[in-house]
Amino acid sequence: LLDGALERINMAKGKIEAKDYAAKGNLINKSMEIVAVLRGSLNFEEGGDLAGELERLYDYMERALLEASMRNDVEKLDEVAGLLRTVKEGWQGIREEALDFLRQRDAG
Repeated sequence: LLDGALERINMAKGKIEAKDYAAKGNLINKSMEIVAVLRGSLNFEEGGDLAGELERLYDYMERALLEASMRNDVEKLDEVAGLLRTVKEGWQGIREEALDFLRQRDAG
């Protein structure tokens, strides 16, 4: 999902530069839908404070994407893309830690 949102944001930037505002709007809307799915998948019972922080971050991203769409703001799109990359890197780090744990457990 994160890669899909990043790809659409990048494409939307190109559409802004090409002044293809209808396509830009569709791409940003798809990005917003992806962020909404991520937000909707949060588990507050098991996720605790992290889930709450991610919810606030996803909410901010949705509002920033809307603002970027309304203002054709490439810098705002870059900001959201940076936030999405940070979230992606965090999930990749968690995945690696979990795999390391499982390898150590299975080796022992």
